[in-house]
Amino acid sequence: MIYPSLIDKRMCHVPVSGTIEREGYGNYGEPLEPVEFEGLCNYQDKAKTVLTARKKLIEVTGTAYFPGDICPDAATISGGTAVIFGVQRRIVTGSKARNPDGTVNYTMLEVV
Repeated sequence: MIYPSLIDKRMCHVPVSGTIEREGYGNYGEPLEPVEFEGLCNYQDKAKTVLTARKKLIEVTGTAYFPGDICPDAATISGGTAVIFGVQRRIVTGSKARNPDGTVNYTMLEVV
């Protein structure tokens, strides 16, 4: 059965590039090489105000939605960096939304 894509490629216009850190270690105990990705996404910005004891901070966060699986080599996405609108941002969380048959429908990255 073919499942519909929840993130349509026609709605992805923002160019994004970056690296995704992989979890685990190689045969000799070295960390696995990060996976580089590049493509178009649907990007949504958010901003929130955080009040600290000394001053007021404005934290800009965003969510990037990609159709399909941008990192098939990694089972999970736990960190890395992404360049969006020329600004390098840190990937805080990543998730792969799966279809009932186990294939990845879309990938979501939350960045700060």
